[in-house]
Amino acid sequence: MRTKSTLTFLAAMFFAGGLFSQTIDLPRFATDLERQIASPPFLPIGITTPPSTPVRTMAEWEELQALIITWNGQTTILAEIVRAAREECMVVICCENQTVVTQAKTKLTSSGVDFSTNVTFLVAPNNSIWVRDYGPNCVYANDVDSLYFVDWIYNRPTRTKDDTIATTIAPFFNVPLYSTSAAPTDLVNTGGNFMSDGMGTAFASSLILDENEFGNPYNVSVKTESQIDGILSDFMGIDRYIKMNPLPYDVIHHIDMHMKLLDEETLIVGEYPAGVADGPQIEANIQYVLSNFQTSFGTPYKIVRIPMPPESGQYPNTTGDYRTYANAVFVNKSIIVPFYETQFDTTAQRVWEEAMPGYNVVGINCNSIIPSLGAIHCITKEVGVSDPLRIVHQALHCQDNSATSGGYPIYATIQHRSGVSGAKLFYTTDLSTPWQSSDMWQGIVPNGDWFGNIPTQTAGSIVYYYIEAVAANGKTITRPITAPDGWWKFCVTQSSNTLNPLAELKEIYPNPASAITVVPVQSSSKSFGSIVVFNSLGQFVQEIFKGEIPSGNTNYFLDAGKLASGTYFVKLQTAGQLRVKKLVVR
Repeated sequence: MRTKSTLTFLAAMFFAGGLFSQTIDLPRFATDLERQIASPPFLPIGITTPPSTPVRTMAEWEELQALIITWNGQTTILAEIVRAAREECMVVICCENQTVVTQAKTKLTSSGVDFSTNVTFLVAPNNSIWVRDYGPNCVYANDVDSLYFVDWIYNRPTRTKDDTIATTIAPFFNVPLYSTSAAPTDLVNTGGNFMSDGMGTAFASSLILDENEFGNPYNVSVKTESQIDGILSDFMGIDRYIKMNPLPYDVIHHIDMHMKLLDEETLIVGEYPAGVADGPQIEANIQYVLSNFQTSFGTPYKIVRIPMPPESGQYPNTTGDYRTYANAVFVNKSIIVPFYETQFDTTAQRVWEEAMPGYNVVGINCNSIIPSLGAIHCITKEVGVSDPLRIVHQALHCQDNSATSGGYPIYATIQHRSGVSGAKLFYTTDLSTPWQSSDMWQGIVPNGDWFGNIPTQTAGSIVYYYIEAVAANGKTITRPITAPDGWWKFCVTQSSNTLNPLAELKEIYPNPASAITVVPVQSSSKSFGSIVVFNSLGQFVQEIFKGEIPSGNTNYFLDAGKLASGTYFVKLQTAGQLRVKKLVVR
């Protein structure tokens, strides 16, 4: 196996000759010689002012039109990526020149990979394979309108071809290119140290702060953390940028080496044996996140642990390679994962399949590339579809029949630039039987809020469900995207509390509302409870009342004039009981 010092030496030899070889792999980290070369000045590229309309950064699990790779070493791994990804979307292979195009076709042919469909070869000069770090990032105007690319300054300034590849890719896809390459919004950042939930939250290590602070080697203007946050907000719609401490043994400090968002609520996190390598700092970082941040739904993050496997019994703190299973990429209904040894890979496959039901989990041997501190995620870059049909839903957890009446409400935000013509809710308690379905309905104010209901099921049941939406232009999609093979699920329980309600939430009026609104409650006896308002995504908005609810009829009041137009839900919670009513604010 090649060592990192050998890679550094070989790369330095080619730098010294002023050449970049297509057969010698540049590592993901900066070589010793690269650090000695003065950074060339950056030339502004693309549109260097932020988009004029609000934008939203795409989450990696959203629908893709293409996956980008650069054909620059590690051709066996790249061929396997093409084999798997072309079944899900177009694969764009960026090649230095026509000679490399021919080499790529020859390798794919000898590997038995069909490139006659869903594969495009694009002449796009590049220095290295690490397209994740320097490729363009996808954002959407107004959540689901026009697709834009955003390109940062790459933190490997001597790899000048890499840092301009977005200028080739953007016109190929006919997508406007925005760039953080001109002061005062010049920003160094790298794709492996960034992940987004698609709802305005992003994660990174504090590398983003270090590389833009005073004395940075990139000739960019000094940025405070608040200024960096402002640039990410303006260019990418990130309104919450969570940053964690770098890891001692992760030389590049990219979070994609040990963690990944699986959906809006779930993080898969690499796990070492107790006290080994980066394990303690990873755990400290995760506990920091769990203690200080909630999901965009206002709930705690869920954590899925996946082993960080050793190399010949050794971990990164004892000369072992930085093997990781978290460095994976979503490609529509497939997840491509780095593999190393069967004894560890089988566990990783099981963890991925249990966490992501319905996905085709494809493992690719990455022993040849991991010494360069990267794997599958590092050498791929997603391109979202031009017309996303977006479904955002907070999955239900266990439901207590004693605390619900009339079934289990399902809330979702569904958006498409042409509008949404309809949506259905599919559910079952037995995956071997046909799915049942019911229509979902839209709020009175057409702002993307949709609602459905799963009928009450027998206590002890496991309910599986998914959502299907149809856009006004006829496009259809499901969430999860793998449905019906993939689904959400929740359990049904029955508490020992009496089924006779102590308190009832009566009809709210006026409804729709725009000013003072009455929230009537009828209780058969005194009880302690609370009345709160939450939005269509289940996020807390405000508390109307908390305390003792008297016996009889009591009116509580809400000033709807202080709420933005849209659909809300008023929740009455008492001991063992939950009552919910819909409220529309004009």
